[in-house]
Order: sequence, then structure tokens, then C-alpha cells
Amino acid sequence: MAQPSVILATASYDHTIRFWEPKSGRCYRTIQYPDSQVNRVEITPDKRFLAAAGNSHIRLFDVNSNSPQPVISYDSHTSNVMAVGFHCDGNWMYSGSEDGTVRIWDLRTGTCQREYESRAAVNTVVLHPNQKELISGDQNGNIRVWDLAANSCSCELVPEVDTAVRSLTVMWDGSMVVAANNHGTCYVWRLLKGTQTITFFEPLHKLQAHDGYILKCLLSPEFCDPNRYLATASSDHTVKIWNVDGFKLEKTLVGHQRWVWDCVFSVDGAYLITASSDSTARLWTVSTGEAIQVYQGHHKATVCCALHDGAESAPS
Repeated sequence: MAQPSVILATASYDHTIRFWEPKSGRCYRTIQYPDSQVNRVEITPDKRFLAAAGNSHIRLFDVNSNSPQPVISYDSHTSNVMAVGFHCDGNWMYSGSEDGTVRIWDLRTGTCQREYESRAAVNTVVLHPNQKELISGDQNGNIRVWDLAANSCSCELVPEVDTAVRSLTVMWDGSMVVAANNHGTCYVWRLLKGTQTITFFEPLHKLQAHDGYILKCLLSPEFCDPNRYLATASSDHTVKIWNVDGFKLEKTLVGHQRWVWDCVFSVDGAYLITASSDSTARLWTVSTGEAIQVYQGHHKATVCCALHDGAESAPS
């Protein structure tokens, strides 16, 4: 089976994961996921596998196979896994769960190599572009930086007490981090390197982006430069595109009928895919704010999406 150059996947509360042809909108593969809902999907850097994070486990599926069975399962979380991602060379995977832990996994063996205690349900985890720090956000409003070399928490901050941090995103060059919360607010920090490897947060901006929850915030990728955007997806049914230079509102993407749970930029930042409770995913042109494709097939809320349209990064 030839590997598609662009991989687009969505997952839904209907217990399925679907793969789509981005241009035509055709669904060419459906994976049944009977054990739980899927909270998050992510594609490995080499485009070979898709990780699906569910209730207390993560399953890895072969992108180029028709087998409905996962290749491997990662099983030591005890509650919903809300975040999953990969090291840039694909050697290990990280996850965050409502069980209050952040974990690092050996991708090949399925074993948990490290566990960090956040002491509250973890909603979001991102890997710093330096590949040496994980940043997590939890239900109690804590943001923590986990230094992987020192194997400890190197930084802790609470932008708004008792307000859940829903989503975190780091600029591709490590210069900025944004946290979005349940009050529709984005907190923006400049990231500064300390005397050693420790990252410091310098407050830069507070953006009242939406009236409802922000369910996902995402900074644009490297190949979008010199334009730098922040996308915020909300329970108010819209996605807003902000220019990071001054945080001016560039576009409001209107078309979804219900909550927008997730969004992902194309590798050049020209397009955005969104996933919504209205059971659809959509492809938007960022410059015009127009929806140019609708992905229909799920019959319950579509809560996450993953896109890999860049070059494969070969495993080291």
C-alpha cells in the first residue's frame, strides 16, 4: 500500500478514527475503537504510525496497513489520556493524563520509562523545540516545565488560580509559549534561557480571545514565517486567527455549528484543519478565512484531528 504524502486523521465520540484524502474529502479508512472515546490523535514524525489516546491507554496504529488492530498498546495510565506527542526523531512518546501524571514511553517496547506527578488532572502537554523539556498544563491551573535531563520540575507557574489550563503551544523556535484556559483567555510569555538550560517565562501579553472556553490554542509552524499566527478554537463555535505581532485579530473562522475542539496547521501555515462537536472536520484557507472542504462521516462529536503534510523526519 503506497504511503500517502499527506496524512489527515480525525477521531470522534462515535468510537472511530477516520483517515481522509484532504483535497477530495473522501474517507479511505476507518478504524473501530470500541474500548473508549478517543481524546487525541497524533502522527509519528516518520508518518508510519498514528497514536490514539483514549481512556487509560494509548494505541499505536500502522498508517499504511488495513489491519484494524493496533501495533502496540501503552497501558499504565489509570484515567483518560488527554495529551500525546513524539520526540522529533521518533524514539520516544510523551503523554499526559487525568490521572495527574505526565509519562514518557519507549515507543518500540511500550514500556513507561518516566513518570512525573502533576497532582491534578493533566489536560495538555507540549514538547519544547529543544526536545529537552516538557511543559504541562492541568485542571488546577498549574503550568509546569519538566526538565528531562535533570528528571525534575524546573519551573512552575499559575496564570489564573483554579482555572483549568486547557491547551499549551510553543513557538517553533522556542521563543514564546501560550496557555489557553476555561475563561477564554490566552496568557503569552516570552521564553528566556537561563544560565543553564532552564527556561524562564517572561509575561508578554494577556489576550481575551473568546467568551467561551478555549479548547485548543496553536502557534503557526516554521514555514509560515515571517507571518506568525496564533489559532484559538472555542466552545463559541469559532476559530480565531491572531497575528502574534501585537495580537491583532486577523480572521474569525465561522461555519461550525457547535464547539470546536481541535485545530492543526498545514506545514506552511496556509491552511488549518478544525474538528467540531457538529461531527465534521473542516479545511480552511487561513488568508481568506474560507472553508474549502468539509469532512463528513463521523456521527458524533469530532474531537481531535492530526495532519502530517511535511517531509518525513527519518528516525535517527
